[in-house]
Amino acid sequence: MTSNEAAVSLGVAREDINWRKDLISQLRERNRSQTNCFADLISLHNRLFENANTLRNSNMQLTIANETLRREAANGGIGMGGNPDLEARLLKQAEELAMLHKRKGEHTQQIVDLNNKLQEITKELHGKESSLAESSEANTNLRLEITKCLAREKDLEGINQMLKDEHQALQLAFASLEEKLRKTQEENRQLIERLIKYKARDAEKMNEENDNFLSFTSPTTFLMHTLSKFGKRQAKMQKELEDAARDTRPVSPDRLSLKEVAGLPTAVPTKISVSFIGHEGEVYAVKWSPTGIFATGGSDRKVKLWSINNKDIHDNKGILVGCNAGVMSVDFDSTGTLILGASHDFASRVWTVSDLRLKHTLTGHCAKVMAAKFLGEPSKVVTGSYDRTLKIWDLRNKACIETKFAGSSCNDLVIFDGAGSTIISGHLDQRIRFWDTRAESSSNHILLEGRVTSLDLSRDANYLLSCVRDDTVKLIDLRMKKIVGSFSADGFKVGFDYTRAVFSPDGQYIAVGSADGPIFIWSIATNAIETILKDHPTGVPAVSWHPHGTYLASVDRDKNVTVWRSDHV
Repeated sequence: MTSNEAAVSLGVAREDINWRKDLISQLRERNRSQTNCFADLISLHNRLFENANTLRNSNMQLTIANETLRREAANGGIGMGGNPDLEARLLKQAEELAMLHKRKGEHTQQIVDLNNKLQEITKELHGKESSLAESSEANTNLRLEITKCLAREKDLEGINQMLKDEHQALQLAFASLEEKLRKTQEENRQLIERLIKYKARDAEKMNEENDNFLSFTSPTTFLMHTLSKFGKRQAKMQKELEDAARDTRPVSPDRLSLKEVAGLPTAVPTKISVSFIGHEGEVYAVKWSPTGIFATGGSDRKVKLWSINNKDIHDNKGILVGCNAGVMSVDFDSTGTLILGASHDFASRVWTVSDLRLKHTLTGHCAKVMAAKFLGEPSKVVTGSYDRTLKIWDLRNKACIETKFAGSSCNDLVIFDGAGSTIISGHLDQRIRFWDTRAESSSNHILLEGRVTSLDLSRDANYLLSCVRDDTVKLIDLRMKKIVGSFSADGFKVGFDYTRAVFSPDGQYIAVGSADGPIFIWSIATNAIETILKDHPTGVPAVSWHPHGTYLASVDRDKNVTVWRSDHV
């Protein structure tokens, strides 16, 4: 037993002894106070009984004497009027008898009143005893609560010590990173100095060429020299063009930049490119990266990275671990170098894609986190939770810098602008809320006819897509804050509170999974179903379109990951 435990046990023992002494002293004080207040009453009651007995005996004696006198009068033959003394004595005794009866009635009434009062006092005494028993029970419960609090305090002290140790470790890591930053800055300074030297060398060469120009005796000589240099450059360029013409390798869509394909229309998927078991349990989330890979998150507490090549072969690029519960949402930053995951363990985490290392763990919510997005820049994150709050995190300081109180559980959120100044969130209370990061509360909201399960923003940020539990997908014009389209179909059913509907990259189509497996794709222009993809055996909670519009990835609750493509890809 440690010294702290011994001290706690000794304190509890002393408190137990003090409690017994206090209870005994309280009982003695109660007995004394309640006995003293009834002492006079009991004494008076006893005297009344004694007086009543005395009067009863006197009455009995007088009655006997009266009867004796009556007999004597009858035997002596003397009438009542013939013996004045005897008549006077009888009259006096009759008066005394009447007075005794009167006093007896008064005493009887006093006895009744005293008995009533005694019953009331007895009832009050029982009530106080009952209250004392309740107080004693409450006192015992409080003692037990104090013991639990002491144990909890001890646990918290252990947790606090662990956090202090972690903080010290983080400070050491921070110092190491600062040292690395200093070395990097020094290296950068040296590189700048080398660059300056190279520029100075280039300037010297330019001056040398100018001197050579001035040293030529005629313009014709200078022209011949210039043409010779130009001929060499042209020959080098011609060789590079020939090498490029001989390179017949096909160009992968992943090698194109978003700028190059921004104007290309989305290819509506019609067949499976590849399908495989991606996780050890249900798969909840899927998201394409700007670099062409995609991530999935599931109930096995893992985030996995995948790639698809031109031969429809999938490749696992890595597994990200660290979550203690299922992963409900994944998101990449704008460069594709960081990946963000939201989990049921009340936390969100950030990993680096290049080395698959856990970089940040964001804890502070008191319920499962359903959505997490990068807020305009890779150094800021916003999360939405079932604890009815949104939290904004600064990854540089590794801390929550702001909390938004929504009043309802959050299922999904999007960032309205590139600067991250406006957040849009969807909630279980059927509302879509708009938040200005510079204000404490939401500026306005849109009320729908069912729980909001997901949000997605068009590339031009003019339209918002919302999946609703009334088995519809709503298209909202953000310029007017008005619903301009509603998409539904026979057989389409929103099966989960985290069903994700998404825009195609060109904003012309909508894709969303149904509760029984099919994936519905609508054309926004015609408000009609473009195609229905059927392969998943169970409900599809999430789909994601490739940034170039060439592939569509989907996941289901039967561990499957499927990538779809068009016949023309």
